[in-house]
Amino acid sequence: MNEPINRTDVRRRDRAVHHQMWLKEMMGTAATGVLATVADGQPFMNANLFVYDESRHALYLHTARRGNTRTTTEGHQRVAFTVMELGRLLPADTALEFSTEYASVVLLGCGSVVADPEEARYALQLLLDKYFADLTPGSDYRPTTDDELERTSLFRVDIEEWVGKRKRADPDFPGARPYSSASMIETAPLEDDTT
Repeated sequence: MNEPINRTDVRRRDRAVHHQMWLKEMMGTAATGVLATVADGQPFMNANLFVYDESRHALYLHTARRGNTRTTTEGHQRVAFTVMELGRLLPADTALEFSTEYASVVLLGCGSVVADPEEARYALQLLLDKYFADLTPGSDYRPTTDDELERTSLFRVDIEEWVGKRKRADPDFPGARPYSSASMIETAPLEDDTT
């Protein structure tokens, strides 16, 4: 019988990262993450742009006013969120020993739709500053208007627990190579073929 473990325990303790500065840096540099929620017993996951706000120890995500993410996050909901970075592929002599380098963070917390317009404006600007750091509101683009704020929705995840995990190999690992694949952004079909 398996003994219960803490929600943020990592089975491979040699790969666990609890260092707060590393966790904050990983959350600050990751481009996207995946939000996990449950509504009516159905798990739901959605990839999101996000920003980590260290001053509030929270994440902000931009969502539509209508849709699955908004529906599954009404009120205060228990949520999970994860980010990941893939490193080099690590070949081996046996199939079982093939591996990869990686870094990830999993966090657990309570999520809610941001109701306060000033907090929503603050969060939206944090997102813009993260993804468009080279552009300045009022100079390079018009800042968000009240009408635009009413047409969007922001979601905050108050972080309760988090843990990182990382595997890295020797720089001279034999046969280590980057993973490469075609961009699906450019190869997506232009029409629906579900018929």
